[in-house]
Amino acid sequence: MSSVKWVTEADEYECKLSEETQKIAKEELREDNNARVQALASMREWIIQNPKIINCRLDARFLLRFLRSKKFSVLQAQEALQRYLLLRQSFGIAFNNLDITIPMMEDLTDLGYLFASPKRDSKGRRVIIARPGVFDLDKFTNADMCRIHGVVYETLMEDEENQVRGYVHFADGQGVGFAYLTLFTIKEAVRIVKNGEKTLPMRHKEVHAVNAHPSMKFALDFGMSLISEKIKQRISFYTSIEDCLEQNKVERETLPKEYGGTMPMAEMIHLWKQELKDSHKTLISHDSMEVNENLFSPQAREGAVSALKRNMVNCGNERDSIFGITGNFRKLEVD
Repeated sequence: MSSVKWVTEADEYECKLSEETQKIAKEELREDNNARVQALASMREWIIQNPKIINCRLDARFLLRFLRSKKFSVLQAQEALQRYLLLRQSFGIAFNNLDITIPMMEDLTDLGYLFASPKRDSKGRRVIIARPGVFDLDKFTNADMCRIHGVVYETLMEDEENQVRGYVHFADGQGVGFAYLTLFTIKEAVRIVKNGEKTLPMRHKEVHAVNAHPSMKFALDFGMSLISEKIKQRISFYTSIEDCLEQNKVERETLPKEYGGTMPMAEMIHLWKQELKDSHKTLISHDSMEVNENLFSPQAREGAVSALKRNMVNCGNERDSIFGITGNFRKLEVD
């Protein structure tokens, strides 16, 4: 037995998912009780025996994030977990100290920069609402942006219902212009986009974007070139919120009243802040997770998704030659 005091210990899983959600898990993720028992045992044994992993959570809810996102392919789930743990440590600004009580995090939440609607859609999915235009470039830094995304996504990933049913994203580009492109270098942007898809164990089901400014077209085209064809097929752009609602692809009830729904945005944000408060202790405990960075290649430490492979299973594009997130996070002056 290992003498390590793990962030959380192995527990005996009790399935509290509804019958409907269990059916979805079986049909879409190949998940049932037998698969869970065997996969969780394999994951835990692998973590305990893995010299690269110094500390980690061993509870079922955490490990099931990765198993469900990889449809219970244990090997792929192990690779995803190892990549996640390494990225947490090497790209810490987006993963460490995910403290919602930090003033900048509270301010961004109150502004409605990024929050989840309290109302699930008809398929039981959480709707994540992003309003990047409220991000004040004179007040907030790119580090603040990364951290608030970490707080939001980690909070949502704790919910098993979300792990199975996935997420819908709704983004309003109103107010986003050319100056926002200075927040990150090209290398940083590549790392963020690629790891956002391949490293975070989230099932992105739909993405709906409205009010994209024409000056951002080339940036959007560049971003689209970095993601998989599967995700591309799930992204829809609209000229306005009216155009989006007319096409009936986003359920009105999941949106704030200001976007055609019924619940005021301020009320949604108030409810969301309670969820953030409830998850605070868990998110802070993640800072105890640790890997031995010396056992990883320099490319892997710098965030290259192609650098982490095992037994010929590729975690990224072999031709991806842009390695590393360069430069320190900094407060940028924007004219």
